[in-house]
Amino acid sequence: MSKLYIVPTPVGNLEDITLRAIRVLKEVDFILAEDTRTSSVLMKKYDIGTHMESHHKFNEHKTVETVRDRILAGASAALVSDAGTPGISDPGFLLVRTCVEAGIEVETLPGATAFVPALVNSGYPCDRFCFEGFLPVKKGRQTRLRSLEEETRTMVFYESPFRLVRTLGDFADHFGEGRQASVSREISKLHDTTHRGTLGELRDWFKSHEPKGEIVIIVSSKTGGEGNEAGEERETL
Repeated sequence: MSKLYIVPTPVGNLEDITLRAIRVLKEVDFILAEDTRTSSVLMKKYDIGTHMESHHKFNEHKTVETVRDRILAGASAALVSDAGTPGISDPGFLLVRTCVEAGIEVETLPGATAFVPALVNSGYPCDRFCFEGFLPVKKGRQTRLRSLEEETRTMVFYESPFRLVRTLGDFADHFGEGRQASVSREISKLHDTTHRGTLGELRDWFKSHEPKGEIVIIVSSKTGGEGNEAGEERETL
């Protein structure tokens, strides 16, 4: 059946993939991958021999219509990113919108995404939260931060290790040095760690401890709120 499948892939440990995802990747006519070299590691592990093609932020505007037409002609396709769920700070939105507008059925499988384990593991309220992804690096950055100063929900951000200290400093300037936060890195990988403390403490910690790997920052809301008090042991700074 012609359809576009959105297939989450592991954010770290390659075992974090569903049996259904493996089946779909084997059954579709072709796979669109953010980086075929990265995805080939997963495909090899699970003996998935489906043809892969590149689909990333630098070529998606040129390829979406071709992909749409192939699916309309009867093909089935799966979209994967390097890690996690496509469309969440990864290519995917444009292709999904194009297919939906063309009347193509889109089916998104449940699966891995980095911010959910980081949010739950933070210990801050997660019944209401806002996902901000990556902040603008230059234009619009300060405007975005000012708009979040009164946010009453737990906030979720992605960040590069090269900009982490700067971002924690910006957070401290806008939200206050004493605002509670957590920094999770390398989720589900060998060096999976979470550091918790105030924004000032976290900024100073990472100034002297060079961060590496993919990073999720969780910032508590302006109103604070108590997290899970079930006695979980937590690493604090």
